Amino acid sequence: MKRRNFISNTSLLLAGTTLLPQNIFTIQKEFISLRPKLANRKFVSKEVERVITEVKSVIKDKELAWLFENCFPNTLDTTIDFEFIDGKPDTFVITGDIDAMWLRDSTAQVWPYMPLINKDKKLKELIKGLINRQVKCVLLDSYANAFFKDKTRISHWESDVTQMLPGIHERKWEIDSLCYVVRLANEYYQITKDVSIFDSDWDKAIKLIVKTFKTEQRKNNESEYVFSRETTSVIDSPPFDGTGRPAKPNGLICSMFRPSDDSTMYPYLIPSNIFAVLSLRQLHSIYSNVFKDEKFANECKNLADEVDSAIQKYAVTEHLVFGEIYAYEVDGFGNKLFMDDANVPSLMSLAYLGAHKNTDAIYKRTRQFLLSDNNPYFLKGALAEGQASPHTGKNKIWPMGIILRAMTSTDDAEIKKCLKMLKATHAGKGFMHEGFDKDNPDNYSRDWFAWANTLFGELILKIYNENRSLLAVNY
Repeated sequence: MKRRNFISNTSLLLAGTTLLPQNIFTIQKEFISLRPKLANRKFVSKEVERVITEVKSVIKDKELAWLFENCFPNTLDTTIDFEFIDGKPDTFVITGDIDAMWLRDSTAQVWPYMPLINKDKKLKELIKGLINRQVKCVLLDSYANAFFKDKTRISHWESDVTQMLPGIHERKWEIDSLCYVVRLANEYYQITKDVSIFDSDWDKAIKLIVKTFKTEQRKNNESEYVFSRETTSVIDSPPFDGTGRPAKPNGLICSMFRPSDDSTMYPYLIPSNIFAVLSLRQLHSIYSNVFKDEKFANECKNLADEVDSAIQKYAVTEHLVFGEIYAYEVDGFGNKLFMDDANVPSLMSLAYLGAHKNTDAIYKRTRQFLLSDNNPYFLKGALAEGQASPHTGKNKIWPMGIILRAMTSTDDAEIKKCLKMLKATHAGKGFMHEGFDKDNPDNYSRDWFAWANTLFGELILKIYNENRSLLAVNY
C-alpha cells in the first residue's frame, strides 16, 4: 500500500466536512467554505482567523480566495492533537489522510503560522508542543521518519526488515527529517527568544541528531542501518538487502530515502545535504549563544564545513546545456543524477529554505535546468506544467512543485502563471493534492494532504506581504 492511496478521489472527508460528487458543482459555483464547522475543528487560532479575513478581503479572484480560505488553516482545522503531558505542551500533527506524524511534514505544516506566534499565546504553545513531541520522536529512533502517538498501534509496515520499535509508523532514513526538527526549534527561538525549549531532552535529541549525521557519513562503514520492504516498487526500498548502492566516503551524509519517502538512486542526496549544512550552522549559533557549549558548537560548525566542502567538490558540476549546476544525487565515484523531486528539500526549494538567494548564479542556472525539458521530472500537460516526483509515476505534476516555483520566482508573470495553474488543477475540490495527471487534473492522488494545503496558503500570504498587486486581478 503506497502512501498516496489511503483516500479515494471520489469523496472528501475532513473532520466533519463531507464533499460528495453531487455537491461539487454547487460548491464550485458558490464557493462555500469547505472548512469543518467550528465545533469540529481540531485547533482554533484567533490570529489565523484574523489573517484569513484580512487576506481574503484583497483577493479579487473569488475562486483563489476560496482556495486560500480552505487551505491555509487546514493543518489547524484537521490534523492537530494538542494537550499537556507531564506539565509540558505536546502537539501531535498527522499528515492528513494517514493517521501518523512525519517529522518533515509536521514542521512544514505549521510553518506558515510561525510569524503569528508572538501574537497568539495558544498558537505559541502549539508550536512549543510540537518541538517537545519531535524531541520524543528523535529520542525513540533518530532513523525513523513517521510516528504514532499511541505506541500500542501496529504499523501497516510492521513487516519491514528494519528495527520497528513501538510508536514507529515507518523507519525510512531521511536526512531532512532531522533537519526539520532543527528548523522548527531554531525558528521558534529566533521569533520568540524563548529558551525554555532548550531543555535536557532537547539537548540529548540534538546530540543524537549530530551523531546520526556523522555515522551516516559512513567513513568506516560504521552504519548499522538497513531497510528492506517486500514490494514490487523499485523506489520503495534500497537495493542490496536494504543497504543501498555503493558510495565512496567523501564527507557527504548518506540518505537512503528522499523527502518523498522514495529510495535514493545514489546515496548522497544533495538538497538534503545542503539542508543539513543549514541546520548544523543553526545549531552552532544556538550552542554558542544559548548553551555556551563551545565544544559542541564547534563540532557542529566543523561538520557543516566538511559537508559543505564536499558539496562544492562532488555536487557542483558542469551540465552539457546549463553550465555549472547542482546534481540531485551523487555517489562519490563520479556518477551524478540530474533531476529534481517536488518534495522539500529539493533543488528548486533551496531559495525557499534559505540556502541560496534566488538571484545567486548557481541557483539561477540550476533552476533553469529544473524548468526545462532536460529535467526528466518536469512535465507539461494540457492545463499545467510543473515539477513531478517518481513517487507518483511519470505523468503526475505536483501542486507543491508549482507552489515552490512561484515562491522562488522573481518574475511577476511567472508567479501569475503558477497561480493560474493551481486554480485550474484542483479538480473542483478546493484543496491542493499530492499529484495530478498532467493532462487530466481529475485524476489525482490524495484528497487530504495538509502540507500541500498549508504551503499553498503560505504562498498566498507571501504574495500578500510582498507583491499584493498580484492578488488584485482575476485568474
